[in-house]
Amino acid sequence: MKKKENIVLEVKNLQTHFLTDAGVVKAVDGVSFSVSEGETIGIVGESGSGKSVTNLSIMKLIPSPPGKIVGGEVIFEGQNILDLSEKELREIRGNKISMIFQDPMTSLNPFLKISTQMIETIRLHNKDVSKREAKERSIKLLEDVGIPAARKRIDNYPHQFSGGMRQRVMIAIALSCKAEVLIADEPTTALDVTIQAQILELIQNISKKHKTSVILITHDLGVVAGMCDEVCVMYAGRIVEKSLTDDLYKKPLHPYTEGLIKSVPRMDITDKKDKLFSIEGQPPNVINLPPCCPFHPRCHKAMDVCRCAYPLKNDFDGHEVSCWLYSTDEEKEEALKNAGEN
Repeated sequence: MKKKENIVLEVKNLQTHFLTDAGVVKAVDGVSFSVSEGETIGIVGESGSGKSVTNLSIMKLIPSPPGKIVGGEVIFEGQNILDLSEKELREIRGNKISMIFQDPMTSLNPFLKISTQMIETIRLHNKDVSKREAKERSIKLLEDVGIPAARKRIDNYPHQFSGGMRQRVMIAIALSCKAEVLIADEPTTALDVTIQAQILELIQNISKKHKTSVILITHDLGVVAGMCDEVCVMYAGRIVEKSLTDDLYKKPLHPYTEGLIKSVPRMDITDKKDKLFSIEGQPPNVINLPPCCPFHPRCHKAMDVCRCAYPLKNDFDGHEVSCWLYSTDEEKEEALKNAGEN
């Protein structure tokens, strides 16, 4: 892939494990990607693929125990976030890197007014801002995200807002300190289609206006097509394919990516006899995964080497793809030989 410029955040070989009675869950197992200024990248995959854990790890919000970040780096402003103390992290969270959490219904404190929650966030990162100034800034933010009668409604409680309005409040809080990176974890969950479109358009406008870098976590490939510059496809805790969005849709390389795209309903198919495509089988149990391609039981292109060794990462046709289909015969033979010796 083409080398990026003006990189704001870089994730290198991130590994997050959960220690359970049943074994070690490798929820994130060597994930690497970067996001440039003003760029929007999408992280897609089935439930349980490691999307949300990846981004909670970036913010160092993994509950410990049972979770633990066991390796890798998250480089922001020339320093590894994972090495920072909790006090230093509080200066970054919400201030320079903000996150819109998955469920707008439960992300706000139901016992506190919207004004209290917004003012607290602003003043926490801006000590010289008075309470009155913070409230005025909060009202302006609510107006920017499309809350009607913001001056009146800012003193309401969360239960007095609809799901879409609560999500807008969450976005306003995330933007309150003009963060450089915005992580949006399934920002349209539990919202109707019309509100989903409004929320996504809002995030797009924010990115363009403030050159905010956006990491969008979703399972909706339609959302990715309309919003993202680059896509990372995750499966079983790893990125199996990474590409510019247009290239990915025109020519997906990994069989899993092909399956995801084929499973999206198409409006141009009118024959009702055609069944919606689905990927056979179930996602793997990520507890103590064997050292092979985790997708091979569901893959119609699986080869012997897929059952013996994890595929090499290749830069093929502008994509970064981990699949034995794009390795040389010599590499496959070497992998089979090593697997036989072990």
